[in-house]
Amino acid sequence: MQKLLSVSNLSKSFDSVPALAGVTFDLEPGEVLGIVGQRGAGKSTLFRLLSGIYAPSGGEMFINGQRTQLKSPVLAQRMGIEMVHQQPQLAENLDVVQNVFLGREICAAPRLKWWFKEGEMVEATRRLFTYFDMPPELIYEHPANLSDEQKQMVALARALSRPCRLLLLDNALASLGFERQKKLLAHIKELSAQNVAIILGSDDLKHIFSVTDRILVLYQGRQATLRLTSETTPREIVELIVGSNRQEQVTPVIWAFESYHTAQQQAEELRRAQLALRQSLKAQDSLNRQLIERLHDQLDALDRLNLALQEANRRLMTEREAERKSLARDLHDQVIQDLLSFNYQLEDAESETSDETLRSELAGIRNGIRDVVSNLRQMCSDLRPPTIDSHGLPAAIRSLAHQWTKQNGIPVELEIDPALGRLPELIELSVFRIIQEGLSNVRKHANASQVKLSLVRTPTASLVVHMADNGQGIQTPVNLAALSEEKHFGLVGISERVSLLGGTIQMETAESGGLRLLIEIPSPYPSLVA
Repeated sequence: MQKLLSVSNLSKSFDSVPALAGVTFDLEPGEVLGIVGQRGAGKSTLFRLLSGIYAPSGGEMFINGQRTQLKSPVLAQRMGIEMVHQQPQLAENLDVVQNVFLGREICAAPRLKWWFKEGEMVEATRRLFTYFDMPPELIYEHPANLSDEQKQMVALARALSRPCRLLLLDNALASLGFERQKKLLAHIKELSAQNVAIILGSDDLKHIFSVTDRILVLYQGRQATLRLTSETTPREIVELIVGSNRQEQVTPVIWAFESYHTAQQQAEELRRAQLALRQSLKAQDSLNRQLIERLHDQLDALDRLNLALQEANRRLMTEREAERKSLARDLHDQVIQDLLSFNYQLEDAESETSDETLRSELAGIRNGIRDVVSNLRQMCSDLRPPTIDSHGLPAAIRSLAHQWTKQNGIPVELEIDPALGRLPELIELSVFRIIQEGLSNVRKHANASQVKLSLVRTPTASLVVHMADNGQGIQTPVNLAALSEEKHFGLVGISERVSLLGGTIQMETAESGGLRLLIEIPSPYPSLVA
């Protein structure tokens, strides 16, 4: 089969700064290719080259075997290439139907662009909106009156309103709700079956692995790999995206993908339950009509929750603790509080109605809200220890030790230097993670009944962490490479964190048995020497 698209060593530079280099791949009719990479990896630059927005600085492009120079988006469209950007590009002074058919109006005299067939254009737009469960009355609105998701649906309708050979989707699913994401992914499969080739850029690996045939990974403006989707795994792709196979860099990204997707799905299920309840209340008395108004407000709030979760996905992809902190604060202070508020409102409504069926349905919704809140609280705790920002490292360690003892039944004898004070955020958080990993290691491997933990400052203002248990100990000298092969990641992770802080670590089996860790972190304040 002749290749629909072939690119060889495609590159783009702005002035003397390279944005993309060495991209080579081909695409057959009906094939779906996924494009992944971190921010700044060159994904959008590649899409703009393929859609004629940018002219390449080097390399070649062939369409149906013919060497081609796409000098403009108009030329690309004439060759059957349609593009949907992450940020919709709409004409604000036109309504939805006019935006969908702008420059490609259905006319009685196509060559002369005369006598627009407005009825056919309205009907075509309405069919697309109906397919994606969009309110049909929106087709007469202007973009200023639409939400971000609705604007993106207009851009998608524009691309899907006429046949194309190659559809380019540059992170076009990001602003869509969960259900419309599923519908678009299903439509991508339908288009593929009709021999339409698709290139899909997305930060959600669940999307990529559900519809693509191959995956192209970009890293720092260069092609890292091109793999068959069926012959790779999400973890391998994440390692290529972040440019590392180290656990502490890869695991948070994997967790982010799966936790975000689960929370988004739970929120959408709760939304559907409330929509069904709202429909069943239309014929009720005035008390029920008041409840409908409350539920309407809650549906709007759940829309904001979906948007917040989408933004959370983008922040988590950066893998930096500062963004994890921001995400945890947003979820706790905004989303959880909003959901708790809605739960109280539903509880009031439940007490005010005498309809047993309605009371049962309301109770089910409140249980759903509690499950979502519980999951979100666990996410917050995993992302960022809440005590450390408000009260500092000593309070956070005391809280961690208390909670760990409560969960595992192993007492922790704790000694914290009263003069420890506050440390830079990076030091506090890293030391907290080290102790967290150490306690987890005791729980999983030590078979201990007691733990001793101390944090003290030395006369040179360095921080010393001493952790010892009375368990089975460890074979010395410690071989970190062997531990890694055995998937004993706790001690490996501790060692890597200490190394990043420029510190030292000693691991040994004490004479009385058990593992002893002695960690020294150099002073973050060189001038504070006694």
